Amino acid sequence: MIEHDVIIVGGGLAGSRAALEIARTDSRLSVAVVAKTHPIRSHSVAAQGGMAASLKNVDTDDSWEAHAFDTVKGADYLADQDAVEILTKEAPDVVIDLEHMGVLFSRLEDGRVAQRAFGGHSHRRTCYAADKTGHAILHELICNLMRYGVKIYDEWYVMRLILEEGQAKGVVMFNIQDARIEVVRAKAVMFATGGYGRVYNTTSNDYASTGDGLAMTAVAGLPIEDMEFVQFHPTGLYPVGVLISEAVRGEGAYLINAEGDRFMANYAPSRMELAPRDITSRAITKEIRAGRGAFPDGRSGGPHVYLDLRHMGKEKIMSRVPFCWEEAHRLVGIDAVTQPIPVRPTVHYSMGGIPVNTDGQVRSSPEGLVEGFFAAGETACVSVHGANRLGSNSLLECVVYGRRTGATIAQYVQTRKLPDVDEQTYLNWAETRIQELIDRPGQYRINEIRQAFQDCMTDYCGVFRTESLMREGLEKLAELRKQAEQVFLDDKARLWNTEITEALELQNLLIVGEMILTSALNRQESRGAHCREDFVDRDDTNFLKHTMAFYSPAGIDLQYRPVTITMFQPQERKY
Repeated sequence: MIEHDVIIVGGGLAGSRAALEIARTDSRLSVAVVAKTHPIRSHSVAAQGGMAASLKNVDTDDSWEAHAFDTVKGADYLADQDAVEILTKEAPDVVIDLEHMGVLFSRLEDGRVAQRAFGGHSHRRTCYAADKTGHAILHELICNLMRYGVKIYDEWYVMRLILEEGQAKGVVMFNIQDARIEVVRAKAVMFATGGYGRVYNTTSNDYASTGDGLAMTAVAGLPIEDMEFVQFHPTGLYPVGVLISEAVRGEGAYLINAEGDRFMANYAPSRMELAPRDITSRAITKEIRAGRGAFPDGRSGGPHVYLDLRHMGKEKIMSRVPFCWEEAHRLVGIDAVTQPIPVRPTVHYSMGGIPVNTDGQVRSSPEGLVEGFFAAGETACVSVHGANRLGSNSLLECVVYGRRTGATIAQYVQTRKLPDVDEQTYLNWAETRIQELIDRPGQYRINEIRQAFQDCMTDYCGVFRTESLMREGLEKLAELRKQAEQVFLDDKARLWNTEITEALELQNLLIVGEMILTSALNRQESRGAHCREDFVDRDDTNFLKHTMAFYSPAGIDLQYRPVTITMFQPQERKY
């Protein structure tokens, strides 16, 4: 049995920053990061636009209080304000800390860190590294992990959280290369497994974003919070779905419909293209529904609108947002210097997740906490994003709460001993599960069920939702769950059998999808990214509260937890 003081599942920004903080705090501790890809291939590397912090390098009138208000308003008042205060107060310090590690932020002419405008923010406060910010930060963090001697298990897939008597004791994982199974016991377990974009058929997320940490936590009997709040990013490159960063609009790009109109003037006149993402995504969807979208040949009535950079000029495009130009050119053959880019909303981010307190400790119920179990980053819900995340707050959350959770764990394990774990029981369980998948006769290919499921979630729980639509979606999901039990693997070998991983991921996706649909069906209001056409208004009287979804094979049970309000009373959200 493998033993570490701390095992962190997930090699992206939150997990890496936590591991680094633990190693910095006490170099004697044995810290390990396990990831199903190599850590520098984690989805954090795809984050483009930047990281918000009230450094005041560009706008001297900015403050952490202004950043906090923008965040709470953007969240449609569902964010926990004690968590938002920590996020925004610590933001300048973590940016400077990253800079000292060697992160190459873009600069002003006088050498200070540059800051750009971003949607929903009232000041220019987003620090960036051109449009490859996640890439720049993650690479430096991984270099630092190597320097501090943190053990990295790359291309290991975690199958199960070991949770006994209310205490997290370790994980069960298998090596993707040869299907070797290992049990890891630890004094503390942290999940930083990212989001679940692959629940939907069009997403900016990579193929690894399958909600594994959320599903493992749910199967262990713990709640998952606010799963109904799924962020659609307004500008997914049509038809492939990859992200065209909000940074592009921050640098001055326009959204136009097939008639050439800057339609955001009709939806958010004070903020235009820099309105929050939920408002902008709904605006684009309405334009398309009204027949003002475009076809690839430019005709009206099509499935996308345009992001227009042409007025920005070649020099600004190539210096400020080069990756955007490269993606559009490589994937759809568009030269953004001379042609508008076709875009439409794409699933991008999960506001909900594993419920944690502000120290990163996982909640067992609206009131209780789990011993030895922590989470941070997109897989967690602290909740700083509430019903809608502002752009450039996600990298910030990963680093602020990754660092904070790491600091908590470093102190927590000082007085803990390694837990007792019956290794053979878990080895037998994992071996049986993998062999059952290999031996199953079945009648469906994995991709057949996965595609049908992703289409179901997109059709029945998308940008706009209704009760009848979601009930139909749940019925279809129940059928797909039965079919998923009849999935067969073509590859019966153990070496580099990626079908094993895909089969396990499919089960996780189905669990996450059911929690999203059930939570959304029961929230009878419109708030942030959750837009009900049958309940068009926000309802603070009945729904100013967090959803806590408990999974079981028989169905989802829901409880609720109050929102923490310490600074800003809810008011109408206008831009």
